[in-house]
Amino acid sequence: MAYTDIDDPTIYFQNKIYTGNGQSGHAITFDGNSDMQPDWVWIKSRNATETSRIYDVVRGASKHIASNDNNAESTDTNGLTAFGSDGFTVGSGNPVNNNNKLYASWNWKAGTSFTNDASSTSVGSIDSAGSVNTDAGFSIIGYTGAGDGSDSSAQTIAHGLGVAPGMIIVKNRADATNWYVYHHKNTAAPATDVLYLNLDNATADDNGPWKDVAPTSSVFTVGGDNGVNGNGDAMIAYCFAEKQGYSKFSSYIGNGNADGTFVYTGFKPAFVMTKPSNKTGEWFMIDNKRDPSNYVRRRLKANGNAAENTDDNQDFDILSNGFKPRRSAGDWNSSGDTFIYMAFAENPFVTSTGVPATAR
Repeated sequence: MAYTDIDDPTIYFQNKIYTGNGQSGHAITFDGNSDMQPDWVWIKSRNATETSRIYDVVRGASKHIASNDNNAESTDTNGLTAFGSDGFTVGSGNPVNNNNKLYASWNWKAGTSFTNDASSTSVGSIDSAGSVNTDAGFSIIGYTGAGDGSDSSAQTIAHGLGVAPGMIIVKNRADATNWYVYHHKNTAAPATDVLYLNLDNATADDNGPWKDVAPTSSVFTVGGDNGVNGNGDAMIAYCFAEKQGYSKFSSYIGNGNADGTFVYTGFKPAFVMTKPSNKTGEWFMIDNKRDPSNYVRRRLKANGNAAENTDDNQDFDILSNGFKPRRSAGDWNSSGDTFIYMAFAENPFVTSTGVPATAR
């Protein structure tokens, strides 16, 4: 059996750090092994207290939402102005291109147009459309909510992946609502619980978001909550399925010491986001561009607008086949606590032709 079907992860995911110049038409070009036209772009200032910006091709360039707040979608023609063939272009707007400010961006490829007419296909109860990449296990799905706000309300939406997603992030584009997160390792029965990307809350039992129904290979279910199914509201969902040697959506138990839990992913991570699920704690993001060698200490918060941490603590090691917490920190390695994560590869641990990844 092959170790991976994705020998070059930069076809589907790339990190990019850049310096703003305050000028419109600032083109950001990726530096991975392959050219990649991004379909989902997440930008965060590294050295200033500024909100994040999330863009995607389904909603269109210039339309942004922020992972650290509950605001509805906004349009800014000076934000991200174009998705390029190997990068993206930003305008002069705050907070994606302030002069001399440092930025991190995380970029994913979907790319295949997807449309599902639920009445004709009998897949799902709500029409959905977007961009899908079954090879990379990623889809961006737009749909219009049809909930009535009651506990009895439930709809199903086609996600296009062909396998059950391990993680789903949903935002109501029209209203000020939280970002809802489903993660298949959140609890023993993850569809009965919810996390919020913009909050540090512990997981909570709630049948409103997912109606206590796990996603299938064709659809995911939403309940009556306005944040996932607001009646007549435009919704956006980011859906992820694991791909061996490229992506992982799982969990680990912290051990509370500097020789932290080794977390096997099957690849050398390029990006990792962690969150304690059973208690209050931050959504921390690390990557291989801001910290190109071990140890890893530059953390950004998906749920916060603060600049990146720059202390000299050894927080993580990125390894050839996973990652390892290196501090007894409560938000990523407290003893006995459960931490969920999403991770994407720089290199598979072993390629399809048997070439191993090198250590950092």
